[in-house]
Amino acid sequence: MDFAFTPEQDDLRAHLRTLLDQVCPAEYAERCDNEAQPPREAYEALGNRGWLGLIVPTEYGGGGGSPIELAILLEETGRHFEELAMWVFRTITYGGYAVMQHGTPEQRAAFLPRVARGDISVCFGLTEPQSGSDAAALTTRARADDGGYVIDGRKIFTSGMDISDYCLLVTRTSTRAKKQHGITNFLVDTKLPGIEVRRVRTLGQRAIGTTEVGYVGVRVPATAVLGHVDRGWEAVDAYLLYERLCLSAARTGAASAAFEYALEYAKTRVQFGRPIGQFQAISHKLADMKMMLDISRMLVYRFAWLVSEGKATRHDAAVLKLYTGEAYKAVSDLGLQILGGYGYCMEYPLQRFFRDSRLAVIGGGTSEIQRAIIGGQITKRG
Repeated sequence: MDFAFTPEQDDLRAHLRTLLDQVCPAEYAERCDNEAQPPREAYEALGNRGWLGLIVPTEYGGGGGSPIELAILLEETGRHFEELAMWVFRTITYGGYAVMQHGTPEQRAAFLPRVARGDISVCFGLTEPQSGSDAAALTTRARADDGGYVIDGRKIFTSGMDISDYCLLVTRTSTRAKKQHGITNFLVDTKLPGIEVRRVRTLGQRAIGTTEVGYVGVRVPATAVLGHVDRGWEAVDAYLLYERLCLSAARTGAASAAFEYALEYAKTRVQFGRPIGQFQAISHKLADMKMMLDISRMLVYRFAWLVSEGKATRHDAAVLKLYTGEAYKAVSDLGLQILGGYGYCMEYPLQRFFRDSRLAVIGGGTSEIQRAIIGGQITKRG
């Protein structure tokens, strides 16, 4: 494994950073958070310049990029604004990667060029009010009817449903002895009759936020099925593994931004006649933050390499998700402490990192679940 980026990857990061500096400066991210408005202008700028098609094959108008380049994209975007990175990753994962892996030739031709051009955005509907960590216990039902399907049920935490064109929806199409069986995935037009969307107020992630979605007699054609009927859970597992890479890269970027702000503050805030960063109590906090960031980045790019080599496992994904999520939360908390009273004030950005980072150890698989996956693997006999 080579830890050095190629010259082309360095150029990719540099070009991306220049663009994001223009379309997503700090004051823009702050305004989106304060006004609970999605970063639409920045998202569209990335789409117009082809960044949403980074991993899409070239024959569909994409860049044919690798998982390592995807991690660069999301780390850098997360560094500017985590919620922008969340929007980008959902479209790339559930509109790009999922269709690349399990779409029919017709679905690939219909979806991938539009993703690559930035014409559409896609979200993911998995969690339900009664099935969170036990995700396969879902009950949203899709029944065959008149050559298509009718969907009924309710989803919670479908982030971006109100700003997306399609939702990759996980449903139950039959009841089997094992709950992971009988699951089917659909690409659902979010504007279909019978879909009811309610915005959920949250502590952080306020620009895009999340939603509760009701499906009441929603009719979809058979061509909306992504992959095999009744055999969709294995595909969901693959999407979630890819999601771990995206989430972890974006949150490592956001943690880097929190660290950089706290470090600059510690260098310029003078108390008792010298910058507070020169006091051991503060410098040790900064040292811990730097250590966690270095480990997070190493884990992100190690996992990206494993994905590119086809060697990534559920255990690897759990280690990555657990560490980077906990590190982001810890870095944001330490940064707020370094700012002291100012960190507690809403006009300083550390409070946003502090609020947003709390989701990192809950959403996309709780830290407790990641520990259970890791512990179960390392204690397994044989």
